[in-house]
Amino acid sequence: MRTAPETGTTPVMRRYDVIILGAGASGLWCAALCAARGLAALVLDHAAKPASKVRISGGGRCNLTNARVSPADYVGQNPHFVKSALARFPPEDLLATVRAGGLSTVEEDHGKIFCRQGADAVAGFLAENARSSGATILTGTTILDVRHDTAAGHFIVDASSGPHAAPRLVVATGGLSWPRLGASDAGHRLARRFGIPVVAPRPGLAPLLAPPERGPFCRSLSGTALPVAIACPSGQEVHGDLLFTHQGLSGPAVLDASLFWLPGQTLSIDLAPGRDLAALPDEAPRQDIKNALARVLPSRLAASLCASQALSGPAAALPRKRLLAFLDGLHAFPFTPSGTGGYAKAEVTIGGVDTAHISSKTMQALAVPGLFFIGETLDVTGRLGGFNLHWAFASAQAAAMALTQPGA
Repeated sequence: MRTAPETGTTPVMRRYDVIILGAGASGLWCAALCAARGLAALVLDHAAKPASKVRISGGGRCNLTNARVSPADYVGQNPHFVKSALARFPPEDLLATVRAGGLSTVEEDHGKIFCRQGADAVAGFLAENARSSGATILTGTTILDVRHDTAAGHFIVDASSGPHAAPRLVVATGGLSWPRLGASDAGHRLARRFGIPVVAPRPGLAPLLAPPERGPFCRSLSGTALPVAIACPSGQEVHGDLLFTHQGLSGPAVLDASLFWLPGQTLSIDLAPGRDLAALPDEAPRQDIKNALARVLPSRLAASLCASQALSGPAAALPRKRLLAFLDGLHAFPFTPSGTGGYAKAEVTIGGVDTAHISSKTMQALAVPGLFFIGETLDVTGRLGGFNLHWAFASAQAAAMALTQPGA
């Protein structure tokens, strides 16, 4: 936190019922609900515009939620933490509010639900929904200090816009992904300041870099994509498209696998899920093996795989045992990443505020009454496909319901 400059005068303390740090999806959703239920709500954010991360989500299309949301779609040290909030806020509730605001949606593959008007429209809706409900949103505001006046029962936020006080503080500052948008560990530092542990953060939903021995192979296939199944050492298996890049692997399946991968571990990639590659020699005995394999895999990949094992000529003319071992190995292609693309390429942050110290029903810190953490700031990370935005809304809804209960 930076120190406020000397001005020669004492700024006026502005008082609210709740202060929300962060004007992202979770912060704005929480603010709208709190304000609509009569609370004086203030949202503070350093960015020039609210919902900056929403504006680029889904490649500008905004994958709002997923029709098949379930606790199994999330990772964190406590896999049960998400159950309460998700159960009380199904996708239909989110979509009803969004559609009432004039937006329309479309469901695509694997239950992904997008906004037809695009990400900018969603960002605009979230901000306008909060403002029209009565919340005050101050963007371009630097947070200088946050402290808790236990005697007065208030949290005091010193900001470039002046000092603000409220008996309840909601931290919705997000994680470390998308640093070019100003992402920081502010929420994590604030948690530690109040004695709440933080699970070590790392990039999530990120591309995986090739080890030196796989680098030339991946570069030669850059731009090639195919459906795969990836088995992770932790036991999870993910399905979807894989994309070869100049640096390694990307694509939906790889991004999902990055949630479960740890440094040093080897992933097992089935390059032809649902197909029996061992049947190829009998299906196309006279074809050159690379052409026979190209009936199932992209031709560039088939050629590179065969060349890597010095296999050429008609399938029927190749040593049967060696050929079958090669084809069987393509169902368990080993890949040991040298790392991830980092936070600059990551869609989310794995880790965050330790949920063992947070109420799963209210999102309130167990040891600090009045302090709430929501969204990506928490140690909750969803798979690719709208799950992280849904968590932003569901956790915000849980906090807002607790904040607006009589006597809260």
